Amino acid sequence: MNRLLNIADEARLTFANLADTASDLAVPNLRLGVTGLARAGKTVFITALVHNLIHGGRLPVFNAAAGGRLTRAFLQPQPDDAVPRFDYEAHVAALLEDRLWPRSTRQVSELRLTIEYESASYLARKLGPGKLNVDLIDYPGEWLLDLPLLKRSYAEFSAEALKRARAANRSEIAAPFLAELSGIDPDGPEIETTAQTLSETFKAYLAACRQDSHALSMLPPGRFLMPGDLDGSPALTFAPLDIPFDAAPARTGTFRAMMERRYEAYKTHVIRPFFRDHFARLDRQIVLVDVLHALNAGPDALTDLQVALGEVMTSFRPGRKSWLASIVNRRIDRILFAATKADHLHREDHDRLQAILRKLVATGMEHAQFKGAEVDVLALAAVRATREATVKHGGQELPAILGTPLPGEGVDGERYDGKSEIAMFPGDLPEDPESVFQTVESISPNSVEVDSSLQFLRFRPPRLDRTAEGMKLSLPHIRLDRAIEFLIGDRLR
Repeated sequence: MNRLLNIADEARLTFANLADTASDLAVPNLRLGVTGLARAGKTVFITALVHNLIHGGRLPVFNAAAGGRLTRAFLQPQPDDAVPRFDYEAHVAALLEDRLWPRSTRQVSELRLTIEYESASYLARKLGPGKLNVDLIDYPGEWLLDLPLLKRSYAEFSAEALKRARAANRSEIAAPFLAELSGIDPDGPEIETTAQTLSETFKAYLAACRQDSHALSMLPPGRFLMPGDLDGSPALTFAPLDIPFDAAPARTGTFRAMMERRYEAYKTHVIRPFFRDHFARLDRQIVLVDVLHALNAGPDALTDLQVALGEVMTSFRPGRKSWLASIVNRRIDRILFAATKADHLHREDHDRLQAILRKLVATGMEHAQFKGAEVDVLALAAVRATREATVKHGGQELPAILGTPLPGEGVDGERYDGKSEIAMFPGDLPEDPESVFQTVESISPNSVEVDSSLQFLRFRPPRLDRTAEGMKLSLPHIRLDRAIEFLIGDRLR
């Protein structure tokens, strides 16, 4: 299949774009997609962005706020009746009252933030105050990895999935699934119980790949890891089979025909609606990446992450902003890749973290820029959970971070109660980003590489400071203002 959408879907998308354009005539609208693979911090990013804009956060690089042109920001009713609302209030309560991180993204959700501002242009100010609706679209990055499947046959999917499963870094994890697969005759009769068993072992293999010790990212089909209300449906009950890449069509009634039919149903009922109704309507996109998680798992995890991010970039429809063209064929004109949890490192290492992420997405960046989109790379912490300090260790002064580990977190055999603040030396990232793809040794806390404790130690959200009047300040961050400026700043001029 050469097209991501069929003619009927393209027509529906065009009508949706026409409706969006009509509403823009009253108040301009920008649809911002927020995604990332597991544990990247999507929910935290949206919550922190909205909280800082509504409560007048410290945003010195966000020009509209720094220049005093931001009049106010407030939430509006949910714009799409069929899409769940992003539960902003519950996430703020978790961060501020319980000092716990919100639950991870499990489905598509949406939130409308309206920003009122004064234009930087004298002539525009004479026309009155400006207003911009920002629709924040939150969706799991694992679903993004499904989009390339729209262009792949079942035989192609099977060949690629089994090649990954049999690779040196996965074969042991995939052993139960591969053992189950070895007893399957693709040309044998279709048996439901066999399909269920094979599919469950395949899903268990994908889930094991995602565990902290492996931290692998290339795990399509993405909905297998978060099935939601489709759990147990035939569209989610299939697995790859050992068949040639260019195999002839399956005979009716065979096990292979059954698997192929369900794979096509997955594309029809799961992937295509997500692409048509959500992804293809985005104007801007931020992709959050937990680089530190992959670093701690080693070169295999980093290489796998690099492949996954490359697949992500092939799914985007980048291009220059054009009012007329966007009515028929909407394009993403700005993409930001952000390495999250920068507060786990001292600021001296933030440039190195950005350099590693830049290498991970280099090929995709070139493609998007060639198509006319603006692309940037950034190290950030949407909510800063630590502070910086200096500690003495072995007669040396080392840059340290101070924070309160979550209850039960531990390092070097010590467990924390969630109440005590600790100081730790986070280690130094290498100057050469190439080196992190080559070393296979575990990194000790005294190394000049990455501290292996970062893989396990998670800090509680910070206790917010209060003003003299007793009011809580906005959530602290690292470079959230730079991200906001890149993503929406040009629309507030």
